[in-house]
Amino acid sequence: MYKRDAYLQKLVGSIGNGLVKVVTGVRRSGKSFLLNTIFYDYLKYNVTDESHIVRFAFDSAEDLERMGENPVELQRKKRKVDPLKFMDYLKSLVKDGERYFLLLDEIQELDAFESVLNSYLRNQQMEVFVTGSNAKFLSKDIITEFAGRSDQIHLLPLSFSEFMTRFEGDKYKGFTEYMLYGGLPLVVMERDIEKKRRILANLFSEVYIRDIVKRNKIKNESDLGELIDVLSSSVGSLSSAEKIAKTFHSEKKSNITRNTVSKYIECLEDAFLINSVSRYEIKGKRYIGAPKKFYFADLGLRNSRINFRQFEETHLMENVLYNELLYRGFCVDVGVVELAQKDETGSVKRKNLEIDFVCNMGHERYYIQSAFSMPSEEKRKQEIRPFRTVHDSFKKIVVTRDLVPTYHDDNGILIMNVLDFLMDPNSLKV
Repeated sequence: MYKRDAYLQKLVGSIGNGLVKVVTGVRRSGKSFLLNTIFYDYLKYNVTDESHIVRFAFDSAEDLERMGENPVELQRKKRKVDPLKFMDYLKSLVKDGERYFLLLDEIQELDAFESVLNSYLRNQQMEVFVTGSNAKFLSKDIITEFAGRSDQIHLLPLSFSEFMTRFEGDKYKGFTEYMLYGGLPLVVMERDIEKKRRILANLFSEVYIRDIVKRNKIKNESDLGELIDVLSSSVGSLSSAEKIAKTFHSEKKSNITRNTVSKYIECLEDAFLINSVSRYEIKGKRYIGAPKKFYFADLGLRNSRINFRQFEETHLMENVLYNELLYRGFCVDVGVVELAQKDETGSVKRKNLEIDFVCNMGHERYYIQSAFSMPSEEKRKQEIRPFRTVHDSFKKIVVTRDLVPTYHDDNGILIMNVLDFLMDPNSLKV
């Protein structure tokens, strides 16, 4: 069992805030287990007794029969759970004046669930926690549905430090496997390599794509699949909808438009499969439009999509670092610094230098460069060059795969090994 302590603390900290607590995240990341096992156990042993915790899964035949619904009829008629029956069932369990915790799983199977949850918001004796796994609750739309009335706890696949708590091997071998097969608990707990690959392939085709196509009424599934392949092959590289559309036109003889590519990318983001990262001009303090960078929520899914053919450790390590920064609660941008230089003729040429990650959390800011290897002094200077043009006091860090001790160079830049960075939650504060 993975404890998911960081997320448990978020759930615990949300008790009493008067909002609907919504656990979101990509499918199979462990939302139901977090809510109905880890958090349930915490409540039972630290907050209240079992009789004041109501767990209900709207995809459970046993739970549905308990409230008077016929699961066979629901399936046959393709209708959702009757909200009045559920509310009557809940009334039979709740005593006036006492606090109850509602842990509701697959809430989207309840008809008019928005109205039901809003009604419980007005009831001070109810602490409401929900999760869901179909197209509705996979989406960022949940933020819009309960604007100002919800508290989102976004669950990512296992971080590397979480992954290593049960990995039977050293951290070097673990890092390679983590970059290859990702951090979805279902995949991590499977030891057979071929079964891992089958699980990932089936998840992508039978779960994620099917949900996205159904929810967004996508007619050309093949173009969506091709787009996923393109994004999978260009992790960590700058790209844009216009550039991708041109690639489709020239290489795949497709008539897909830039707007359609943009729509498909948005669908993948709404499903939490990918994240797009904007560029931020540090000196000008402004965001730049396209192109952007794209990272996958889980590298196992990315690698499976292209049949494990492209294992470029440089870009995969960058993706791991991005996900780790999200796990730690940072807002992350790609940094851009404009540098003016004179060429041999004396003409001024302007060049954009890139800082991989500009990480912000409240008043904190860090600049991070992902450098897989720095085998020479020339390469080291190349990696830190963008930092030398940023004249502020925020910490600047180079994370490398090289086996180096953590140290500050003569410019005050922190250099550290990627595994030291990932395994220590306070590594940025060194």
